[in-house]
Amino acid sequence: MQGQSNQQAYDRGITIFSPDGRLYQVEYAREAVKRGTASVGLRTSDGVVLAANRQVSSPLMERESVEKIHKADDHVGVASAGHVADARQLVDLARRRAQGEQLRYGQRIGVETLTRAVTDHIQEYTQTGGARPFGVALLVGGIDDGEPKLFETDPSGTDYEWKAAAIGGDRDTIQGYLEEHYREDLDVDGGIELALSALSAAEDDLVDAMDVDVATVTTDDESFRSVETDRLESILAEIDTPEETDE
Repeated sequence: MQGQSNQQAYDRGITIFSPDGRLYQVEYAREAVKRGTASVGLRTSDGVVLAANRQVSSPLMERESVEKIHKADDHVGVASAGHVADARQLVDLARRRAQGEQLRYGQRIGVETLTRAVTDHIQEYTQTGGARPFGVALLVGGIDDGEPKLFETDPSGTDYEWKAAAIGGDRDTIQGYLEEHYREDLDVDGGIELALSALSAAEDDLVDAMDVDVATVTTDDESFRSVETDRLESILAEIDTPEETDE
């Protein structure tokens, strides 16, 4: 009985390490991320691609109300997986930090600097009593001094830089697809195609253009842009064409 009480103390207390050095609430937050729909980020030779599965739970729900990709600044986009409300809070924090940089110094914030500001905030919630960790992971992509950058945030408050990464449900399957097919010489158009194919790898068929959200930040103008549904339908048709030809 005493051992069970001690286990529950480690389980419930965010500020208490277990004897084997684990923070259970952080691990549970990672499980919340896995329950979210998948998001993908790719760093290409001429920009960054962010793509997210935004399937709705009912045909009566407006698809546009499901936000998985956000504009943090003119040159930075964020894709999320996990608790949507937690993601919204962190995106708002990133926007305020980016605006503060512009107001104080008259310059755009670096992608790595912005990511680190967000993960510093996340980390505070892993050691504060009466609080819980953020149940969300983010992919932060943008342009730094003409160079595409892509970072992932973790509920522990750790950030990682990636060439291509997946977060959320079916991460292992999608990440495996990216590891097999990613090339560093991909351009943005090729990155969009790979992102859609990677999201489809966890499905029985190609994803529907209405069920995904895609955005890019290119080195040409260093501006965040959402990809229109018509263009996604055209790219998905091109992906599907070789399969039809083989038959």
